[in-house]
Amino acid sequence: MEDQAFIGRQPIMDLKQHIIGYELFFRHSASAEAAVFEDDFKACSNVLVNTVGEMDMQWLLGDKLAFINVNEEMLKSELLELMPPKRTVLEILKSITPSDEIVERCQALRSQGYRVALDNPHLCEGSERLRPCADYVKIDIQSVDLAELGKIFMRFNASSVKMIAEKVETEKQFEACKHAGFQLFQGFYFARPETFTATVINPSFDSVLNILNKVSQDADNDVIEAGFKRDAALSFKLLRYINSVGFGLSCEVQSINHALSILGTNQLYRWLTLLMVTAGENSTPPALMKTSITRGRLTELLGESYFDKKDRDNLFIVGVFSLLDAVLKMPIDQVLEKIQLPEPVTEALLTREGIYGPFLQLTEACEDSDDARILELAELLQLDSSMVNKCHLSALAWAESLGI
Repeated sequence: MEDQAFIGRQPIMDLKQHIIGYELFFRHSASAEAAVFEDDFKACSNVLVNTVGEMDMQWLLGDKLAFINVNEEMLKSELLELMPPKRTVLEILKSITPSDEIVERCQALRSQGYRVALDNPHLCEGSERLRPCADYVKIDIQSVDLAELGKIFMRFNASSVKMIAEKVETEKQFEACKHAGFQLFQGFYFARPETFTATVINPSFDSVLNILNKVSQDADNDVIEAGFKRDAALSFKLLRYINSVGFGLSCEVQSINHALSILGTNQLYRWLTLLMVTAGENSTPPALMKTSITRGRLTELLGESYFDKKDRDNLFIVGVFSLLDAVLKMPIDQVLEKIQLPEPVTEALLTREGIYGPFLQLTEACEDSDDARILELAELLQLDSSMVNKCHLSALAWAESLGI
């Protein structure tokens, strides 16, 4: 398993928490701490050739960007040019000495359409040589005093540069970054919102819960249709999603009854699951919605070789609903009291155990770039790194195709 190389990713967001891109991390083993294989260029090369090289075809980023960490060896390598230029930002690590050769290489890559981000230039001697090449500057806010953040921002901000605050982990830090002037952000604060102890479920969520329960009880289509008709917004959302490119239907679905007759119970369950996390669009951060939907697809894909269609639908539900506590801002056990789900789904959501649990655990480990845990779970499920990475990128592509 020494040649295993796994991809991790973290979203980069604007002030409204809309995702503008992802930073991709490559690690080659459970013991690797550096994200770019400081001492294992071969593993990094394998990931780029076998997985990321296909990104232009299979990862439908739209206007999203891929931020790639590069060390000196990788920067000089032609492998970088496997990446689609218009979607790729090369993040120049602070460990790189800005020699004439490095400056020329950055200029050459920019002339091909690649963008350049400087990683913590305030910690890199001679970084001013690369500033004319910079499209982005990333500041690790854990490396500076919050009181000094404004000065750091002013030092590197320019009309041609977008400033990114990274490792934003608390609301206090987020507010400090906004006050300093940052407009792009990265960190666990956005992917893992605080879960509160109680909340009132709004009417849209309540409608979805009601319909979900009817579907799980095998209610007639006319009963389910009546549930939709009581909430015009939900009916609209369902039809919009059914007719989006992500579902791949050959004809346009124009009525709820038509949708129900085409889809069947399992597929309807999947869409209701999506609606569960998008019904409260005004209050749910877009990054959280995207994360939960990507989770669902990744969990499903990881179990593709193990399960039949019905179980894969359940895996999808497990992945999406694993963030319902954050979406609804209430403990997951209270959420599950309101939904009638199959017992293995409930078990996975509450304990991460049972037949679906390990697949959700692997999805969460991929999300966190937890190398040791990814390796352990991949071995348990007999999945190699190329398969995990392919599933990961495919899940991102699918979530993007929904247009959420």
